[in-house]
Amino acid sequence: MRSKISVIGAGFVGSTLVQRLAERDYADVVMFDIVPNMPQGKALDIRQAGPVLGYDSLVTGTNDYTDTASSDIVVITSGFPRKPGMTRDDLVKKNQEVITQVTEQVVKHSPNSIIIMVTNPLDAMAQLALHISGFPRERVIGMAGVLDTARFRTFIAQEVGASVRDVQAYVLGGHGDTMVPLSRLCTVAGVPIDKLISAERIEQIVQRARDGGAEIVKLLGNGSAYFAPSASILQMVDSILLDKKMILPCAVYLQGEYDIRNLFVGVPAQLGAKGLEKVIEVELTAGEQTLLQKSADAVKELVQVMGI
Repeated sequence: MRSKISVIGAGFVGSTLVQRLAERDYADVVMFDIVPNMPQGKALDIRQAGPVLGYDSLVTGTNDYTDTASSDIVVITSGFPRKPGMTRDDLVKKNQEVITQVTEQVVKHSPNSIIIMVTNPLDAMAQLALHISGFPRERVIGMAGVLDTARFRTFIAQEVGASVRDVQAYVLGGHGDTMVPLSRLCTVAGVPIDKLISAERIEQIVQRARDGGAEIVKLLGNGSAYFAPSASILQMVDSILLDKKMILPCAVYLQGEYDIRNLFVGVPAQLGAKGLEKVIEVELTAGEQTLLQKSADAVKELVQVMGI
């Protein structure tokens, strides 16, 4: 029996992810959206690419949550983007309504699923999904660190003229301005980047990674990133569905790790068939721990806005 993955939200991130999942050919995929006919049209288009690319994944577009029933993994991308003049608190309250409704439907139709949260503010929405679902922490994971790390690795590879495959890096903390790139631990083919790049330039690259999403939004003029986000989600799904046990930076519910408790924060996590299988604790310097705590405090403020 084939695995089943449901993607809630058929916008650019959601539909691009569905395309990538279909091309993996390891699961049937359901794409849900509240807009009539839109997910059905996109799903039909993706299925018709199957004969050309050689995949048999069944892709279904729907406006009915019943079609998502018995999903192994549910990826939530639906919600409102942050618009000019909108504060983070405004965005939290707006998306709190959406994610509450979506999570209730996930619990109703796929009570044994693993949730991957993508909607922003990412860490706060993951915390909300955990609260609403009542799932164990192993089955609610936020996608942020994989994307932030991919951006950081891209910029480092460009700087030194190396393949991105040779660049290893981690970004911890909340998704946004308070993320904590661990430049001290970054390497290119095993060589620490401070041996290849000046301290001043490293700091500039770190800042560009923090501003990675905003830079794309500015360039597009209308809209936000979706190619890299969908690829980042795919890597998480790969590790879970294929039980790869990959260690990826993800937003997970900490229960004392890194001296943070009862809060979603981005840290290295091992993902496998059970979802979150282990939180990897990296030894941080006092300065890095301070920055991580600052990032956690920013997430905590958003959680308090939601009143959960």
